[in-house]
Amino acid sequence: MRIPRIYLSIDLTSDIEIELEDRARQHIVQVLRLKTGAALIVFDGHGSEYEARLIQAEKRKAIIQTGQKHTPNCESPLFIHLGLGISKGERMDYAIQKSVELGANEITPLFTDHCTVQLDQKRRQKRQDHWQGIIQSACEQCGRTILPVLNPAQNYEQWITLNTEGSLALILDPASSYSLNSIEVKPEKVHLLIGPEGGFSMKELKQAGQHAYHGLRLGPRVLRTETAVVAGLSALQTIWGDLNQN
Repeated sequence: MRIPRIYLSIDLTSDIEIELEDRARQHIVQVLRLKTGAALIVFDGHGSEYEARLIQAEKRKAIIQTGQKHTPNCESPLFIHLGLGISKGERMDYAIQKSVELGANEITPLFTDHCTVQLDQKRRQKRQDHWQGIIQSACEQCGRTILPVLNPAQNYEQWITLNTEGSLALILDPASSYSLNSIEVKPEKVHLLIGPEGGFSMKELKQAGQHAYHGLRLGPRVLRTETAVVAGLSALQTIWGDLNQN
């Protein structure tokens, strides 16, 4: 059985006892049903992880003791900032989850012209917390020790004015003739824009071009937004990142 990995939102060190926060306790005790003495791996999102053991496992209280520190290298040499048009429910959840597994370093949810999701301030914070939980769970599953940055949801106009100097700026556009094979220089950083259901409007594509974004065509078929995330990030990581490593 694989040893469970748990994210903890506190700074960790070796040889300390920690009472687990509610989320971690419920997952370990009530979902995984681990007993006293069970082995764990815990990490705080800053690049290291720790061997740990469950020394108390009760319904309302769980305590672990940390052990040896490890610093695995799970991060790609290619830095990817993903600007993602907000889509409905499970599609957005899936897209965020897979972007973490595929090595995105920074994620910004975007309100675009074709975005059908409307969020007031209260619901926006609720969704932000929900997406952050997805990122944490995805890191637990895939072995990453550094949590990608989740920026607050913002309008497309805010994103498009970001400084992309030193970065390859790409926007997915199935009508473009520009492909990844057209790029001769190996980038170290990529800003990648992926639209919601319905893609980007002509106005948004024009704005992107005015800010030095290249329209990018992934292939002959039009992809759903969540599929485009997987296909786009996989292609970037295969060509310039770490998916082609042995």
